[in-house]
Amino acid sequence: MVWWIIRRSQRRRHPLPFVVEQRASLVNVKLKWVKDRTLDSVVARERHLRPALHLLERISPDPRGCVPAYELSRRRRQLGLADGLKVTAFLRRFPALFRESSAPGPGRPVSCFTLTDDALRLRRLELQVLCHAEIDLVDRLRRLLMLTPGRALPLHTVDQLRWDIGLQPDYHRILVPRYPHFFDLVRPPGDERIWLKLASWDGRLAVSELQRAARERREDGECLAFPVRFTRGYGLKKKGMAWLQEWQTLPYTSPYSDASGLDPRTDVSEKRIVGVFHELLHLTLGKKTERRNVSNLRKPLGLPQKFTKVFERHPGIFYLSQKLGTQTVVLREAYGGGRDLLIKHPLVEIRERYMAMMRAGMPARGRRAHQKEMEMVGPGTGDTHTMDADRDDDSGGYASVEESSGICDLDSDSFSEDDSDTSAAIVKKTLNV
Repeated sequence: MVWWIIRRSQRRRHPLPFVVEQRASLVNVKLKWVKDRTLDSVVARERHLRPALHLLERISPDPRGCVPAYELSRRRRQLGLADGLKVTAFLRRFPALFRESSAPGPGRPVSCFTLTDDALRLRRLELQVLCHAEIDLVDRLRRLLMLTPGRALPLHTVDQLRWDIGLQPDYHRILVPRYPHFFDLVRPPGDERIWLKLASWDGRLAVSELQRAARERREDGECLAFPVRFTRGYGLKKKGMAWLQEWQTLPYTSPYSDASGLDPRTDVSEKRIVGVFHELLHLTLGKKTERRNVSNLRKPLGLPQKFTKVFERHPGIFYLSQKLGTQTVVLREAYGGGRDLLIKHPLVEIRERYMAMMRAGMPARGRRAHQKEMEMVGPGTGDTHTMDADRDDDSGGYASVEESSGICDLDSDSFSEDDSDTSAAIVKKTLNV
C-alpha cells in the first residue's frame, strides 16, 4: 500500500505524456449563432439560378433547337423545384431566358421551349469563359482530390460539388479524359461505383489559401490564425474570447498533409478540420456550399463523427444560413461583411448576368414578390438562436444532371470575335492568365 501511494504521488509530480496530451483536449465551448441577414441574402438570391441554368444546359445543345415540355418535366427531381411547381410554370416565369412555342403532337399541339437570343449569346460567352478558365477548374478539381487521404472520390460525390466548383455536367466524359496525366477513372474491387482518382501529386498545388495569404504578408511560423469576422452586434463573452484567442495560437496543420497522427479529441485536431473546410470553401466559386454536401465527405476526408460541429463552434469563420429550406455553409472572409465576393471568379460574373436577366424579364407581379423576398433578408441583424446541427449523413441523395454541352469542344465559327475578346478579358481580370 505504501509503495502504491508513493508511486501515485510521483505521477502527480511528474505527469506522464498522456496526461500532458489530455491538457490539450477539446475545450467544451459553444458560441451562439446569430442571424446574418446580409449573408442570408447572398444565399436567397440564387434560389432559382441553379434550376434555370440546369434547364438552359439541357436546352442549348439540343440539335432540334426546341425541347418539348414533357421531356424537361422528366428532370423535375433533379432541379429541386418547390413542391407543386411545375417545370413549365418555372420556365414561363423567366421569359428573358426561355421562349415558349408550339409544335405538332400526336393529338394536340405540344409546348416546346427554346432559348431567347440574349440567353443564347450569354451561353456562348459562358462557354468561352469555360475554355479560358479550364486550367483553373482542373486545378480546383485536383486540389479537391488532394484533400482526401486516398486521393480519390466517387463520381457521385464530385457531382454534389460540381455546381460549386464550376464543372460542366459532362466533365467526366469530356474534361477528365483530356487530362490523363492528372486523373484516372477507376472502379475498386467490390465497389460498383466509379471513382475519380488523382494520377499524380503536385506539390505546387498543395499549399492552402491560408498559407498563401501568410506568404504574401511574409509571415512565417506554424501557428497561423484564421480571419475572423462576426455578425454586426455579435456579443462574444470573455470566456469565448479567451478560448478563441488561445485556439488561434495552436499549430496549424495543412489540409494537404497527413494528419493520421493527430488525436481527434484535441483542439489541434479541430483546427485542422477547420482548415480542411476553410480550404474546401475556397475551392468553390461562391465560397459556399450546402452543409449536406460537406457531410457526405466525412469518410473520403477521413474525419471523425460530428465533424460539422466546427461550423457552429466557429461562427466567426463560417456562417450557417438556413435559407432555401437547407443549411448553407458560407465562408465569411470571402464577403468582407457585404453581399458581394471580394474576389469574383469569371464564372460568378456570368452567373450574375444570368440572374440580372431573370430579374429583368420577370412579370411585374413576380418581380414584386421577388423584391419583397429580398427585403425580408435585407441589411441588419436578427435574433440570437442556438442552431441544431444536421446529422452527419454519408448517403448521397443527389441526382446529377448529365446533359451534353461542350467545354472546349466548340465550333469557333459560332462565336463572334467580340464574344471571345470579352470572355478572355473577364478571365484575365480575375485569374491573371
